[in-house]
Amino acid sequence: MSVLLETTVGDIVIDLLTDHAPKLCENFLKLCKVKYYNFSPIHSVQKNFSFQTGDPLGPLSKDSDGGCSIWGLLSGDPAKRTFTAPFHPKLKHLERGTVSMATVPLASDPDTRVAASQFIITLGEETDYLDGKAAIFGKVVEGFDALEKINEAMVDDKQYPFVDIRIKHTVILDDPYPDPPGLREPSSSPPPSDAQLRTVRIADEQELHENDDLDEEELEKRRREREARAQALTLELMGDLPFAEVKPPENVLFVCKLNPVTQDEDLELIFGRFGKILSCEVIRDQKTGDSLQYAFIEYEDKASCELAYSKMQDVLIDDRRIHVDFSQSVSKLSDVWRQDTNNKRRARARGGWGGVQELEKRRQYREEDERSSGKDYNMVYSKEEMKGRHDDRGSNGRRSEGRHDQRHDDRHDRRNDDRLHKRASDRDKGRHYRDRSRSPRRGNRDDDGHRSRDGYRHDRRDRDDYRRRDR
Repeated sequence: MSVLLETTVGDIVIDLLTDHAPKLCENFLKLCKVKYYNFSPIHSVQKNFSFQTGDPLGPLSKDSDGGCSIWGLLSGDPAKRTFTAPFHPKLKHLERGTVSMATVPLASDPDTRVAASQFIITLGEETDYLDGKAAIFGKVVEGFDALEKINEAMVDDKQYPFVDIRIKHTVILDDPYPDPPGLREPSSSPPPSDAQLRTVRIADEQELHENDDLDEEELEKRRREREARAQALTLELMGDLPFAEVKPPENVLFVCKLNPVTQDEDLELIFGRFGKILSCEVIRDQKTGDSLQYAFIEYEDKASCELAYSKMQDVLIDDRRIHVDFSQSVSKLSDVWRQDTNNKRRARARGGWGGVQELEKRRQYREEDERSSGKDYNMVYSKEEMKGRHDDRGSNGRRSEGRHDQRHDDRHDRRNDDRLHKRASDRDKGRHYRDRSRSPRRGNRDDDGHRSRDGYRHDRRDRDDYRRRDR
């Protein structure tokens, strides 16, 4: 019973010791079958000793739970995430390439060790330190060159390789165990998850040296492809493309170098012999209506489009030799997508401009009969808010006389009280100022108590009389 591990540094073939560790082998085989180990990082590399893997996220991820057994993975029960690891007394870590399941002591019973999904492969001889700590279930029979690359990898202070070394794929060469309930083997290898991609440090060696044997032409082609993907992503962010991976339709022809006198009907008649045409349009200037001398022809199927492309190259139409190519335009697809998106947005819109009835008051806060169906601006008062105002009006729309008189008397009394209070305040202020003044009071009132306009003249004549008397 064997399993092939495809890693970024080479393939490793493991023979399983099903007679000595059946439960460990079953757990490992079924995890490989559901592609649980795909993109798992290799870590804890100790030169000439061992390395560890089997956790899909690895120790660099904060979301890592350390791995899960096949029974906990299928059931979703946290209690089954680990299982008791059996240790066979005859299996020892004595040779390079020994494969064993990593274990930890049980919290409630330190003498019992449990395993999940992570496993260890030794890189040196006589690594008996792992005896009793890691449960052996297999050995490497092929791929020692890959083990040597892992052994020589540069690592940081936590024994994690600077250049990522990962398990890319697992292939089961022989599986003697029946599948547990609920196991579904994926039809293809699943892509790495976002959480796994966030753990990438440096690309693997194959990606670092993938351009070593390429000529200048191929390198330029790849550079243009990367630039095109980056530009497409920019256009998607700007809203010019519905999505970056959009492709032009395969049933549309691009025809250029047309004579300005060529009409849509002429092209449809000429190209119609290759298949059914859905649309034929000569592109024209929006202001003048003059032909821009190119057109798009859409066929019903791809075969008709390819036939027209092969037959109509450099054909003479209206004394012009035309050029035919497959369309690279996605503007029509983009317009359709944009219109559909805008229509959906308008259908979900709830207003947003002054005067829109949705801005008055939400329907759940008003009764249906209170909402006006007109286009005018309405008040948002409810019946409870207007109840006091409506009670003050009679059946003929006028206020009742009793209430009117009562309110009128109340307002009249309040006005009188305010007027009396103001007069008293003015008198007090005048008395205060007169007490502080040292100048004699000017006699500017007549016998009736009214102020005379020529009071100033009377005072002047009195002063003249006093002067004559003094002389």
